[in-house]
Amino acid sequence: MKIAIVTAGGAGMFCGSCMHDNTWARGLMGLGLDVTLIPTYTPIRVDEDDASLARVFYGGLNVYLNSKSRWWRRMPRVLTRWVDHPAVIRWATRRAVSNDATELGELTLSMLAGEHGPHRAAGEELVEYLVGELNPDVVIFSNALLSGVVPGLRDRFRGRLICMLQGDDVFLDGLPEQYRADVIEHIRENSQGFDAFLTHSRFYRDYISHYLSLPVEKFQVIPLCLDLTGHIGEPVEHPGRSFTVGYFARIAPEKGLHHLIPAFERLKAKVPEALLRIGGYLPPQHESYLRSQLEMLKRFDSDCEYIGSPATHEGKVDFLRSVDVLSVPTEFQEPKGIYVLEAMANGVPVVQPSHGAFPELLAATAGGLLVPPRDSQALAEALVEFTDLETRVEFARRGWLAVREHYTIEAGAQRTLDAIRRIPGN
Repeated sequence: MKIAIVTAGGAGMFCGSCMHDNTWARGLMGLGLDVTLIPTYTPIRVDEDDASLARVFYGGLNVYLNSKSRWWRRMPRVLTRWVDHPAVIRWATRRAVSNDATELGELTLSMLAGEHGPHRAAGEELVEYLVGELNPDVVIFSNALLSGVVPGLRDRFRGRLICMLQGDDVFLDGLPEQYRADVIEHIRENSQGFDAFLTHSRFYRDYISHYLSLPVEKFQVIPLCLDLTGHIGEPVEHPGRSFTVGYFARIAPEKGLHHLIPAFERLKAKVPEALLRIGGYLPPQHESYLRSQLEMLKRFDSDCEYIGSPATHEGKVDFLRSVDVLSVPTEFQEPKGIYVLEAMANGVPVVQPSHGAFPELLAATAGGLLVPPRDSQALAEALVEFTDLETRVEFARRGWLAVREHYTIEAGAQRTLDAIRRIPGN
């Protein structure tokens, strides 16, 4: 079976969805399938072996210029193609580039317009590559925001067309109100061309099918997957180390650091020696948010630390192994939660809000505790429970074993292949 996965680059940052797409593609390759991972907008950035194509479609610079300049759109493609070269895009995005939904309403709408919008040539180029050159049996789009090309592709492609939905609503909810309804309507129309949809949780299947008015019977759920290579694994004791709480996710209000800070303050009242370590990518638009959160902890001085975003897989593992419990108390209903599995893979239990995908993940792994969402008091009490070494090691060991049984790269790939085989072809 030949599979093409169309993913979206993260503009030079580590993006959880495109990193998981890379792991997913590698897992399918491990089953002996012919898989091509096709980046759009920008090259992907990962902390493991990069399986993506050394070519970028819908190059971000051209997309921007096409949407802003009629003169640029009219130029022959031979004169604009150089702007899509991965090296040029990396150079242009070497400093942080905004992917803030509040600034991208018009651009998003133009992308979803497909052959009727300013990016028609880019869409035709992708379709020609898929149908005329690659000729796969299955094409998977890793989010619905890429669906502008689907009507044109459906006219020429007779294989299975699938869409993975893994947090599209978060971006859509952030769009300015004057664009949101039109964007959602375009996605609904374009999605008629898909044969099936995939999600990583039953929660998100039900939520996003209702949100986008898509038929729930066309959905299948496949698990998240981890390449466990390099994840140190089995939980161990750390004698002499102060109890350390960790946060590891993108720094943004929706990820809920502002719920963890007051919980940590309450924890310090009971466990004065406790430490807090914060890691994750910081988008430019949220720098003031992080400053305001750290300001609340100023009196704790060296007991709280923001370490930035580790540049390597080893750095990420080192961070996770430096904490005793992880908590990312999200404001929104997280559809995936890969950081939960990464913590467990390194022998670290978690405390998470009882919404989104977390109840399913913790029911399947027994590697942590659930608390009511947005309740810093309950969060603090759960963190205190993990100051007991025996409790901590027991939860950590259960999570560690469950990840190795249910969430490996091999298990995720096999479940995906089984799902594809259940989807009727054209």
